[in-house]
Amino acid sequence: MQILILYYSRTGRTQAMAEAIADGVTQVHGVQALLRTTEEVTEDDFLQSDGIIAGSPVYFGTMSAQLKGVFDRFITTRKHTVDKIGAAFTSGNHHSGGKETTLLSILQALMIYGMIIVGDPLETGGHYGAALAGDPTEKGLEDAKLLGVRVAETVIKLA
Repeated sequence: MQILILYYSRTGRTQAMAEAIADGVTQVHGVQALLRTTEEVTEDDFLQSDGIIAGSPVYFGTMSAQLKGVFDRFITTRKHTVDKIGAAFTSGNHHSGGKETTLLSILQALMIYGMIIVGDPLETGGHYGAALAGDPTEKGLEDAKLLGVRVAETVIKLA
């Protein structure tokens, strides 16, 4: 089983989250993490993955154009992504500046792809996905890691 962790990162904050999520995914026996930036990802990565965890910094309360571009480019894969697991993560500079709306914009795209949405675990907040305010903290990266574990466990359950 494979989970694609897809992200765009300009400052390295979202990348740090992606790496923590990948660490969480690989803690679940039988699941591999495929870490890809928006520049690296291929259509095959989408098609061969059992789940996609997508992340972006907050850009005016929504996902970055780079991540949106991937969803636009791979729209023809929609019939092959139905019932895969989808989840989201984001990073923003301000403690209240658009993280939830960014997560929702990513989740909307994943839903349009027909995916089954998984939020972050209850022990990390139990909301829309992992979010980081400012520079990565130990707690923020641990929350991201736990999102990876939850998605990987859900992929196994539905296999």
